[in-house]
Amino acid sequence: MCRLNPRVDFAFKKLFGSEENKDILISFINSVLDEEEQIKDLVLKNPYNAKNFKNDKLSILDVKAVDEKGVWYNIEMQITDQDYYDKRALYYWARLYTGQLESGINYDKLEKTIVINVLNFNCLDEEEYHNVYQLLNRQSKEELIDHLEIHFIELEKYNKDLSEVQTALDRWTEFLKRADQYDKDQIPSQLAEVESIEKAIKVLDTIGLTKEEREVYEARLKWLRDEEMALKKAERKGMERGIERGIEKIVKSMLEKGIGVEEIIQMTDLDKESVNKIKESYNI
Repeated sequence: MCRLNPRVDFAFKKLFGSEENKDILISFINSVLDEEEQIKDLVLKNPYNAKNFKNDKLSILDVKAVDEKGVWYNIEMQITDQDYYDKRALYYWARLYTGQLESGINYDKLEKTIVINVLNFNCLDEEEYHNVYQLLNRQSKEELIDHLEIHFIELEKYNKDLSEVQTALDRWTEFLKRADQYDKDQIPSQLAEVESIEKAIKVLDTIGLTKEEREVYEARLKWLRDEEMALKKAERKGMERGIERGIEKIVKSMLEKGIGVEEIIQMTDLDKESVNKIKESYNI
């Protein structure tokens, strides 16, 4: 298993936002972009470094970069389920887009800006795990300008087996969702065929952490585990409550049809007290 989990935002920043791993970031971005938009190089605008980490404990965990064509990127791994994340994503795009203008610079200097949100939770009312939003005319579907492009990659909606992965984005999403389950010496062939993913798994397995970095990583990992356990518990309780309500409706219907309490007990395995409570609650 990899020593670090890339879904932990701190590990994500350290992996994708480091100069020595720039090729990993380029490969991931290319997996998200259309074939005609593929990039060859980029410049990190807020690279991870130990000095910044020590000063602010990495309060800003996104990755900003500009490619060789002048296109700007903001990539973020968001582990916390937040309300209004769609608005937050648009705000991030707007801030990065308008931030290109300096005093005396004309609007013609503004470049396309792409925001890639990797989410550890469900945010959109869409079935697909990857969705892209742009500025389109509602009737003709023509694009007003290609400068706005916002991607959402919802890890919870990705449920493919390794045998089902087809695209580069499938492979990167598989890595982001399950990298902590893979060993650097036993990387699945479906992932190993992408050299940058193989490198990413090895980096996560061998990357060194200072004492402060380890403390931050462990704290965020604990939060992530606690959150996952809380969600599973809530889902289980919801299912149990749903089953209870279903049985309650069945018993109510049986009572209304004149079926006796003793007979209902034999048919449902409920005890007499439970059946009588349902009977009383509906005044039957």
